[in-house]
Amino acid sequence: MRILILGGTVFVGRHLTEAALEHGHEVTLFNRGRTNQDLFPDVEKLKGDRSDDLEALKDREWDVVIDASGYTPSQATAAAELLKDSVKRYIFISSISAYRDFHEKYVDETYPVGQLEDETTEEVNAKTYGPLKALAEKKLEEVMPGRVLNIRPGIIVGPHDPTDRFTYWVMRFGRGGEVLVPGKQDRPIQWIDARDLSKWIIQMAEQEETGTYNAVGYDEELTMKKFVDALIKQNPNAEDQWISDQCLLDNDAKPSSDLPLWIPVSEDHPHGFILASNKKAREKGLTFRKLEETIEDTRKWFEEREDTDMRVGIEPDKEATIVRRCK
Repeated sequence: MRILILGGTVFVGRHLTEAALEHGHEVTLFNRGRTNQDLFPDVEKLKGDRSDDLEALKDREWDVVIDASGYTPSQATAAAELLKDSVKRYIFISSISAYRDFHEKYVDETYPVGQLEDETTEEVNAKTYGPLKALAEKKLEEVMPGRVLNIRPGIIVGPHDPTDRFTYWVMRFGRGGEVLVPGKQDRPIQWIDARDLSKWIIQMAEQEETGTYNAVGYDEELTMKKFVDALIKQNPNAEDQWISDQCLLDNDAKPSSDLPLWIPVSEDHPHGFILASNKKAREKGLTFRKLEETIEDTRKWFEEREDTDMRVGIEPDKEATIVRRCK
């Protein structure tokens, strides 16, 4: 196939490009040309800005476009309007954050999506991110009816992850000692390795699939305890110290930033995480590598990268203080 990827050099886009090339497809990348331009030297690269400069995409044809960098309805619809007569299908990387809430333990694709108070807003923040993705899905279907595939991942992890949400835990357990672990041991958590996600998206493109699919792991429920056990198996000098939500909040521990993958149990998040059903995607061939492989590959990548400053994670002194007060 001839595949156009909007993005293609950062994290998911990068893995999508690798997966497409591994499957023998012809790939074109469209982006601003600012990041990782040394990657994929034999791949065609078109420069432009999807917000206001799509000129390089005119008068070209591809079999499918994969939108790995669209955050607002205007970005998505501008690309779709331009490409609707030039591509057969449009694959949009959305998010399970598109759902209205996570009161149910594992929401499926029929669950209501979030709504924006002002559908003209272009500001992407914690409150608008999900509803903007949902509205973008709707607008794409209006432009290219019956030809859109919406992929809704949850947290995406693995090598080249710019958020460090998963990487923090890999490297923190690697340092050893008493490790502050938030919440209950049986708290369910969920993510997908970017490589598994990308491989499956290319397969879905090959199969000419349309519709909406959650893309999250695993075949069986993963809990924080199972994750921690896998980390300790690789780092036996680490000791897990489980601290309750309440004691963490009482000591000013910040969800997500101090302790990634932690959402305190509340009325809005009764299960302590954002969880979605992957049944529909697994029926279409979505598979997952072993957790231990993702952990080890993430560790190797982090140790090789130039910038080893962690983008999230609790300061050691604060961690030690909370453990001392709460354990």
